[in-house]
Amino acid sequence: MSLFSPIVTEFWRTQFANAALFHGDTTFTIAVNPELEEGSRVMVLKTTDGRGAAVLTPTMADRLGLAAGHDLTEATFRRKLAEAGVILNGADFVFYFSDGARQALTQEKPEAGVGQLTDQDGAIFSAFQSSASEQDLDDAYVELDHWAVFGSFDDGRLVCAASMYPWEDAPIADTGVLTLPSYRGKGHARKVVRAISRYACEQGYEPQYRCQTDNLASVALAKTAGLTLFGTWEVISPDSPD
Repeated sequence: MSLFSPIVTEFWRTQFANAALFHGDTTFTIAVNPELEEGSRVMVLKTTDGRGAAVLTPTMADRLGLAAGHDLTEATFRRKLAEAGVILNGADFVFYFSDGARQALTQEKPEAGVGQLTDQDGAIFSAFQSSASEQDLDDAYVELDHWAVFGSFDDGRLVCAASMYPWEDAPIADTGVLTLPSYRGKGHARKVVRAISRYACEQGYEPQYRCQTDNLASVALAKTAGLTLFGTWEVISPDSPD
């Protein structure tokens, strides 16, 4: 039985659906899907069980010189990407709540000092943003006009905020979180991530947490918040040639 909910497994199955299998073995598969959007014309997913899957458009398969039935290892596939000048974005870790952790999350009581933010909190949120660096704001991508926004307060001041936006045509809600530097390491981010994730579950969405694999602080937060690593995900970089 899967560790994760059917929403998660079905979501990732559909990412590689409607695709013609070029290569497949017990550890790595390559498939071609003409319906992929431009920004995802090459994707690679590796799950924690050691399995990997790549999907790409027919145009990209032609550029790489792939043909059905070729014996292609993951290393060979990545070498062909490099030879064709195709660049993948740095890999993201993807985290979800396991079924057990999700059930515990939905049953816990809200913690003091954490609450949902609305348009009425514009001044408070602006003050929060003005106290953060441009780099932190860009990396976190936490916005008041997102689908859901939660914050943690310290002595009446907003010191940590998280926002979510659902993915198009999927019951998955992506999470961003930002804590002001002087308030980090005090549990604010953990409380906010759990609060907004609980809200997403109540609304019928599966909380998703992503971060770069070298962002050790973000990885630690995901684990502290009760999330479990699902795998790594890569998509083609905008810097790749058309």
